[in-house]
Parts: sequence; C-alpha cells; structure tokens
Amino acid sequence: AWWQAMREVAARTEDVGERFAEEARRMHHGEAERRDIRGRASGAQALELLEEGIVVLPLPDLPVFDGPLQ
Repeated sequence: AWWQAMREVAARTEDVGERFAEEARRMHHGEAERRDIRGRASGAQALELLEEGIVVLPLPDLPVFDGPLQ
C-alpha cells in the first residue's frame, strides 16, 4: 500500500527538483500557477518555508517503481 501511495504521489505531482523552495514561494506569492509539486529542499529551506506559512510535507527520496515489488 505504501509503494502504491508513493506511485500516486509521483503521478499526480510535478517534479521541480532542486527548485522546490523557489517554486513553492512563487506559488505562495501568486507569481506562478498553483499546482501540486515535489522536489528537493534542505532541512533549513523546509523550515524557512514553514516559517513563511508555506505548508510542506517531507517525504523520503525513494525511487518509484513501475512494476510489482517482490
């Protein structure tokens, strides 16, 4: 069930990679279209986003497999 949930997150979000904090701020300030994104941010960047009122949810950086896991 956990792997399926991770696959769904990957399928329903845009991967913005290292630009995560920047893109989250742009959306928060109305400078970019709001959408579901995922990417990478340092702990310090995530804390800064939270302090600015931008909600982030840390997830493990694991590969999303296409096939069944056995």
